[in-house]
Amino acid sequence: MEIINELRKGGPAMYPLLALSVLTVSVVFERLWFWLRILNQEKEIVTRILSAASENWGLARDIAQRATDQPIGRFLYAPLSLPKADVETFKLALESSAEDELSGMRKGEKFLEAAIALAPLLGLFGTVWGLYQSLRSLRIDDVVQKSAEVTTGIGESLISTAAGMVVAIVSLVFYRLFQAFIVNQVRIFRKAGNELELIYRESPERFASSLATSTAITVESNPNNFGFPRRPAKNRFSSDSPTEISDETKPSQPEN
Repeated sequence: MEIINELRKGGPAMYPLLALSVLTVSVVFERLWFWLRILNQEKEIVTRILSAASENWGLARDIAQRATDQPIGRFLYAPLSLPKADVETFKLALESSAEDELSGMRKGEKFLEAAIALAPLLGLFGTVWGLYQSLRSLRIDDVVQKSAEVTTGIGESLISTAAGMVVAIVSLVFYRLFQAFIVNQVRIFRKAGNELELIYRESPERFASSLATSTAITVESNPNNFGFPRRPAKNRFSSDSPTEISDETKPSQPEN
């Protein structure tokens, strides 16, 4: 009840500020959970993929494919999923994938930017509205008698300003934090991509052969192939299975 009373004292601007604060908290918690999952598994995924790529490209591709629920896994899987690729195509796949993943990591930034700009303005509007309501019916003759009421009204009108500043400050802090995470991701993506490209440049032939072998193994282990032995087709003209000619079909001998 006390919170509701404070909201009422702050004026009509407190209700959009309340909605804005709830949305801001939701975005912040969603982004924190997103970054927590990334930072816990990213280093291990990069190490496993790069270690496997130095020995077997097919194994590296399988590891990256299993890690496609993470941005770094999708980033490294993009060039590994190519059946055949020259150096330029390999590098282009890395750059394109990195751009897509970094764009997805910026989710929620626009909302936080809007909250940083909008919350103080809403608070200021609430203060101006409260001052207007307090001074609207005030007369010169009643200044001394109603000074206490006017002071109380001005104090209550400042509640919306304080609330707007709190929302803006919280939004700004987490906005800068998420920006720092993205800058760190750019560094990690660049380093992992450069190392993978370097391994590929050292042995592009092994890349193609390993992926071809992995593809062949996948085809042989296809569940649609039930393993029934195929019956060899008979060759009617083979010497192993001569065709018998009946007496009726034998050519007649000329009579002497």
